[in-house]
Amino acid sequence: MSRWIAGLVFLLLLLPLPSAATGLTGLIDPIVDGNILRAGLALPGNLTADLSISFEQVEGLSVESLGLSVNVVSLLDPGLLARLGDASIPAAFPVLIRIEPPAQGGLSFHGVVSIDVHTHNLLFTQNTPLRLFAASAGGPFEDITASMGMGSYRARGRKGQFSEFLILVELRPVNRVITRKLARIDQILAANEALIAPAVFADLTDLAAEIRAENAAGDTQGAIAKVEELIALVESHSGPEIPDVWRSTRDVVNVAGLLRAAGETLRFSLILKSHQGLLGLPLL
Repeated sequence: MSRWIAGLVFLLLLLPLPSAATGLTGLIDPIVDGNILRAGLALPGNLTADLSISFEQVEGLSVESLGLSVNVVSLLDPGLLARLGDASIPAAFPVLIRIEPPAQGGLSFHGVVSIDVHTHNLLFTQNTPLRLFAASAGGPFEDITASMGMGSYRARGRKGQFSEFLILVELRPVNRVITRKLARIDQILAANEALIAPAVFADLTDLAAEIRAENAAGDTQGAIAKVEELIALVESHSGPEIPDVWRSTRDVVNVAGLLRAAGETLRFSLILKSHQGLLGLPLL
């Protein structure tokens, strides 16, 4: 009997570890196709989605190098709720997507990374308050929505670095959201002034002020045009004048990616404000 038990233990040691040990629990058929990673999400409670993570230019892209994981979160988690501000978690899709590339994974990219989430658990309706939010590990969640789609809910956001992602219910009026997004651009510029060529920094600072002035004056279309100028200016000077690389070693700042992502989500909110104004909806 003792020999039989010893043999069984030996065989068990030879068996592979369960798939959960890979950190891919909840991911279905993740594949890399050029600069894009696609995966299905399937979690307890019939929570499903399609996820796409796409890059303009990337090196070392793989499921493992992304550090991708998903999990269901509690609607009552006090630590998480404290990070949401005025937003709330939709009970129909309490799913957190985390992208934390390992430092030695060899992943790097230029520009922005696009995160697309499409789920049938939520529905897109006119004036839907659903938005895609992101946060650095342990930090507050910010609206990063760049576009939304009709039918079942789909949203796209862009980032210059990686984060945790949640689809949340946005409870703030659009003017408050825009004010926060304008402040975010100011913060990125102030924090990275030393990394941006002086003449380009001056132009970006002027454009940020013009966007704020146009919005304050009620010229939403003028503000949108200025945001598009800012995004184009960042793109045209990305590289030596505005650093545009992110690396898993986290030894450089992707300033261009941060600014472009901040500009695109600001443009989304300004367009939303324009539509809401036409419908006579409250903006404050």
